Amino acid sequence: MDIQSYKSMKNAIWLFFFLLIFEGGLRRWILPGLATPLLLVRDPIAIYLMYKAYRNSIFPKSIWVSFIIILGFISIFTALYWGHGNIFVALFGARVLIIQIPTLFIIGKVFNKNDVIEMGKAVLWISIPMAILITIQFYSPQSDWVNRGVGNDMKGAGFNGSGEYFRPPGTFSFITGVSSFFSFAACYVFYFWINPHLIKKYLLIAGTVAFFVSIPTSISRSLFFQAVIIFFFFLWAKSNQPGFLKNVLQIGFGAVIFLFIFSKVDFLNTQIDAFTDRFTTANAQEGGLNGVFTDRFLGGLVGSFNEIDDAHSVFGLGIGMGTNVGAQLLSGKTTFLISEGEWGRIIGESGILIGILIILFRILMTFEITRMSLRALRNGNQLPWMLLGYGFLQIFQGTWSQPNGLGFYVLIGGLIIGAFNTKTYFPKQSTV
Repeated sequence: MDIQSYKSMKNAIWLFFFLLIFEGGLRRWILPGLATPLLLVRDPIAIYLMYKAYRNSIFPKSIWVSFIIILGFISIFTALYWGHGNIFVALFGARVLIIQIPTLFIIGKVFNKNDVIEMGKAVLWISIPMAILITIQFYSPQSDWVNRGVGNDMKGAGFNGSGEYFRPPGTFSFITGVSSFFSFAACYVFYFWINPHLIKKYLLIAGTVAFFVSIPTSISRSLFFQAVIIFFFFLWAKSNQPGFLKNVLQIGFGAVIFLFIFSKVDFLNTQIDAFTDRFTTANAQEGGLNGVFTDRFLGGLVGSFNEIDDAHSVFGLGIGMGTNVGAQLLSGKTTFLISEGEWGRIIGESGILIGILIILFRILMTFEITRMSLRALRNGNQLPWMLLGYGFLQIFQGTWSQPNGLGFYVLIGGLIIGAFNTKTYFPKQSTV
């Protein structure tokens, strides 16, 4: 592979990253008239990366990639002959398996650890104005420009939060984007605290403050629980370093001081109160902590198989039907035609046979990446492990039906694999 092709592929990955972060802004503020086609704005980048990888003989030869692409083509066939019968819905759904997932592995081949670290620095820079933006959105009415919805929707892009306050969408088209972004940023915040020599101290402190501000301001329980999980990954990574107990005490003392100062900032008290109210009220409605954890972080893991009934045949109702786009094309309404849970959607769309194979792919991929991350951690490379703090649940059961969720799935999976590569130039093929 020549250096020019390599650089062009790296630039394409960076473009994929920036489009993921700012795609919602394009659809809401800059090009609202193109809101619908911009849903697919990252697909041409993915196709370009696949083309360049094939031309340069670096297309992933992993059994994972071949397996999922074959399932994608089979799913189109079953959707047309035994499912909903709409070719556009089938193609929209199958593109996840045929285009987006191979792109994940290509990112993992092209990027190396240094590239992944550089992207982390960019994430921290972006997190600062993002925290400011969601704070402005938090205090602004839904009719204001900053809260304008997709396609210039004057009802606003915020989502029910607490009382009169809505969950802010940031630069994304939906509030889940904010939760995903700051969960992603948290991995880097904690990684750079393990390796502070890799980043300017002022950027690390500013990024840390932005992350902690985002938790109450987002009014997102998902972000809070994800932050707790990432913190435990951080403690595990620190436990392999000398002076662990001393470091934990220092972290605990620093956290107490930070929270004390945090609570004394008047304008943040409103966010904290709204978050606390949302947390308490929603937990009570969903059956407490156990219900929240089961519904939010296991994605209907057990309940997904309830989708297998007479209406969901062996071949399912057709791939793409469980997405918002599929629902809009088939019913004229943006609703859940199959299941809100990710695994329930997969089973409902693809049926017992293909659905279980897709779920099995996600399970095996998650545990293989976890195994490799633990091995890298033992060898002194904490980066894959810290990214796994967010990536584990995202790869395991993160949504593919929503553009933001799919984008972060592809990005975090590719970056974890890329973080295994320690060469400064084109890395060897990952074994994942």
